[in-house]
Amino acid sequence: MILLKSINLLFSNKTIFDDVDIFISQNQRIGVVGRNGAGKSTLLRIITSDIKVDSGIIEIDKNKKIAYLPQEFTFLSTKTVFDEVFSVFDYYNQLKLQKLDLESNLENNISLNPEKDLDLYVKITQELEQFNEVVAIENTKNILNNLGFSSEDFDKPVKDLSVGWKMRLLLSKLLLQEADFYLFDEPTNHLDINTKLWFHDFLKNSKFGFLLVTHDRYFLDNSCDYILELERGKAKIFTGNYSKYLLIKEHQNEILENAYKKQQKEIERKQELIDRFRYKATKAKMAQSLIKQLDKLDVIEVEPKSNNLKLKFPVIDSPGKVVLRFKNLKKIFNDKLIFNNISGEIQKDDKIAIVAANGIGKTTFINLLIGKYSLDDQKSSLIEFGHNVKHAIFEQDQLLALNLENTVYQEIVKTCSKEISESSIRSTLGSFLFTKDDIDKKVAVLSGGERNRLAMVKILLSKANFLILDEPTNHLDLQSKEILLQALKQYSGTILFVSHDQDFLSKLANKLFILSKNEIYVHHGNYDSYIFWQKNNKAKLEFKSPDKKEYILSSVDINQYKKELSSVELKISKLEKDIEKINNDFLNYEYGTDKYFHNVKLLESAKSRLEEYNNKWEDLLQKLDN
Repeated sequence: MILLKSINLLFSNKTIFDDVDIFISQNQRIGVVGRNGAGKSTLLRIITSDIKVDSGIIEIDKNKKIAYLPQEFTFLSTKTVFDEVFSVFDYYNQLKLQKLDLESNLENNISLNPEKDLDLYVKITQELEQFNEVVAIENTKNILNNLGFSSEDFDKPVKDLSVGWKMRLLLSKLLLQEADFYLFDEPTNHLDINTKLWFHDFLKNSKFGFLLVTHDRYFLDNSCDYILELERGKAKIFTGNYSKYLLIKEHQNEILENAYKKQQKEIERKQELIDRFRYKATKAKMAQSLIKQLDKLDVIEVEPKSNNLKLKFPVIDSPGKVVLRFKNLKKIFNDKLIFNNISGEIQKDDKIAIVAANGIGKTTFINLLIGKYSLDDQKSSLIEFGHNVKHAIFEQDQLLALNLENTVYQEIVKTCSKEISESSIRSTLGSFLFTKDDIDKKVAVLSGGERNRLAMVKILLSKANFLILDEPTNHLDLQSKEILLQALKQYSGTILFVSHDQDFLSKLANKLFILSKNEIYVHHGNYDSYIFWQKNNKAKLEFKSPDKKEYILSSVDINQYKKELSSVELKISKLEKDIEKINNDFLNYEYGTDKYFHNVKLLESAKSRLEEYNNKWEDLLQKLDN
């Protein structure tokens, strides 16, 4: 369906694509990965003809419809939200008008070519019969609702929407088009958790193919059947999701590294011979031959090997059991109620994710806790940090937290503990992808992702025992997110954080605050368990007041259930990996052999135990949630 052959492109003397060949069929669901600047967005814009290549062939099936969601766009419209989205069906309105004109001409005998007009009239009538306006209206409402628009929003002018909501509007229009193939450039950037989940399910159940550029590993793992890697000007498609791609890459890199070491030894050997014989008359000819061999040699290049992240954090003081307690929080902005009587507490070693729909006020909640916003009910409201708590804050806008005039190294030294050595600082910066040259750069010239990484290093070296993080994964690529995740998992203190990244949520949080205007519902378990619980409980989530004794378990019960839940989750995770390995092993066994049937028994046993632990997990979860 889409063919790119021998594509070459340079930007400012930097090679983006070097003789690239890509073929994409209509039903392929492809995630596009590569470091920032590798050309992911550029590739989509080449396909849409927004960018002209320096050379190469681009062929696209003209009978297929391609829809494109750009990362940045200008959306000018005088229509309401509903009318703008429903304008996708304007083609059929035009057909209706054309049909009326043809009817009038034929009835009044003023048609210049009655036979031709009659044929056209029949064709238009047949096409309109396939269009059901009632269904189209219902589909439009459903798409808008699922992407977060309320019925009250339908009559709002498009010009009054924020960039994020305009992106949702554009996504609604594209999905209603029912194109044959889609190009998505960071479609989840402005989606909250609920709309991400809906969009993920929509992609998974759809029949169309797509190219998906995203930094959200959850989508790359669960929505994509192929991964297109862009690296050093080249492109390569891998079969499987992102996790499988990483395994394949790891294996390929091992092979490449061994070949690289072998080649380097050969280069050194030949260079030694050249240096020894080039000035000897009897051996000069041989030396010249060796020089020509080296000049013609296709030198193997390998990526710098990234070691497992092992950070040495400063020793932090141990806080009391309760790190933060808040009660009856109330906040109103511009006569709009954001929170009313919100209460709860955060305990030592909690890693809590704040989950809520857009507009509920996750950042506002954090700003109330840290005192950035004042409380509207000073008498009954309470915010109290526990004994020996030292907190550090990561804000969405790092311009507020960093001194632009400092170098990277200076910015860390001025805030971290004096007991931390220079080598430890440099080592930690290196773990967060700051090279020797980078640490002397001014903060002012850093990218958004680099500033985020720098701010995180500052916080982790600050000796704080309670981290409050507002969207820490913003502007980070997949590699930087993984580094941050591993660092925070190694961190021994308490964490409260907001993130829209599902993979990050799933792997870091051990407890969730589900936030509404009037209540915090505490989910004891990780994000995956919450989604599983939510999907398996069709009744709307009811927020239960901690003040009602019938909903409260004793702290002994809660701790015991939490320990059991964590143990069961680990066993489920191990069994799922075992089942995946057993399924892969079938590829190595011929059907009907003893090994094949032995593998069948292993699979049945593992599935049986998985079902048993899933039932136990649901039972424990129900006890905690009740």
